[in-house]
Amino acid sequence: MKRTILIVEDEPSIAELQRDYLEMNGYQTEIAVNGEQGLELSLSGKFELIVLDVMLPKLNGFEVCKRIRGELDIPILMVTARREDIDIVRGLGLGADDYMTKPFKPAELVARVKAHLSRYDRLKGRGSSTSELEIRGLRLNPDSRRAFVRDEEVSLTTKEFDLLYFLALHPNHVFSKDQLFERLWGVDSLGDTQTVTVHIRKLREKIEEDSANPLYIETLWGAGYRFRS
Repeated sequence: MKRTILIVEDEPSIAELQRDYLEMNGYQTEIAVNGEQGLELSLSGKFELIVLDVMLPKLNGFEVCKRIRGELDIPILMVTARREDIDIVRGLGLGADDYMTKPFKPAELVARVKAHLSRYDRLKGRGSSTSELEIRGLRLNPDSRRAFVRDEEVSLTTKEFDLLYFLALHPNHVFSKDQLFERLWGVDSLGDTQTVTVHIRKLREKIEEDSANPLYIETLWGAGYRFRS
């Protein structure tokens, strides 16, 4: 069965180009031409990944992403023509899994879609092969994908959970931002590792009593991040 991708894009030529390349690579696609339609289709549960433009009529991509993430944990790839929009996506911590700036090569879009779907499948299908982790009051269950701090549940996005679980599986190991991006996002970072920094900041806000003096995720300046055992 073909994997289903929703393209939310109001520029017909761009939407059709994305559609054509994705369908040539075996995906089934549907196009939404504005934010309201995109949100409605996204929440229908028909799609496994969403390619979401930022500048949309009726409802912008930031709001669409926020509302989708409140209901679903499927991968969201945001697309924008303005570099400054990427800073907004990062700063708001909307839960997007990745983002691309126009213009980009269609082959790059296909590669990122493949990578995110592959990782999503792997994470969903872990089943009994993974174990719950409990470290100094932090408990992570990869089967239910739930996180608890001192027995109080913490709401994490898909990538926040993936990042935290990966670090916790490798205590005291230092990972650079490039390494984390490549392992968890599944594509070359292309020099844009700021998304890792944002996810680390959001995690600290959610799991640390004092994010300025973290108990769990430590920054080693010039080297990367380490989960303290």
